[in-house]
Amino acid sequence: MKLYLVPTPIGNLDDMTFRAVKVLKEVDVILAEDTRTSGKLLKHFEISTPMRSFHMHNEHKMLDRIIERLKSGETMALISDAGTPAISDPGFLITRACIENDIEVDCLPGATAFVPALVNSGLPNDRFVFEGFLPVKKGRQTRLKFLAEETRTMIFYESPHKLLKTLGHFAEYFGDDRPISVSREISKLYEETIHGSVLDVIKHFENKAPKGEFVIVVGGNPL
Repeated sequence: MKLYLVPTPIGNLDDMTFRAVKVLKEVDVILAEDTRTSGKLLKHFEISTPMRSFHMHNEHKMLDRIIERLKSGETMALISDAGTPAISDPGFLITRACIENDIEVDCLPGATAFVPALVNSGLPNDRFVFEGFLPVKKGRQTRLKFLAEETRTMIFYESPHKLLKTLGHFAEYFGDDRPISVSREISKLYEETIHGSVLDVIKHFENKAPKGEFVIVVGGNPL
């Protein structure tokens, strides 16, 4: 009766840990965000454990059934498409439900995109705030106004087609001279990190179309 939260590589398969492979081979069931994506990972590491789909669109419906199976004595592992479950991915609801039902939860250490992006940024990392994805519409302006006063380093996730829009909002609410670092395709072949002011980075991506998944690290308000 145990749930493992198992991080998976965000790009380079060599970042998979020995322990993660061992756990995925030993559990009764793997709950996967996308079984097609995870199927390639399991095949690469010769893991034959059965998978069940578990993602943001079905987690509410599946939750009670999964908890009952765990209470009956099964062990399960939750994986997302990339990185650590529950970090901008499904995982919070099932973890909370397990704790409420006295089911042991064990989150393995492993890959997550924002840590290398933060360290590579050269911005203060003794204190930081992880914001993940900003609200798409409702609440976005309110959140940005609030964060304009934040003195700690801030970390955001963003998709390529929304990157320039988000950078424009940062220029508007934080100032175009605020220091920033943008990392893309972390651990992959075309990994790169761009440093400079918000305005510098906007100019860079106006001349070079954004591609890949992005982590944006923004310096806090110096007051």
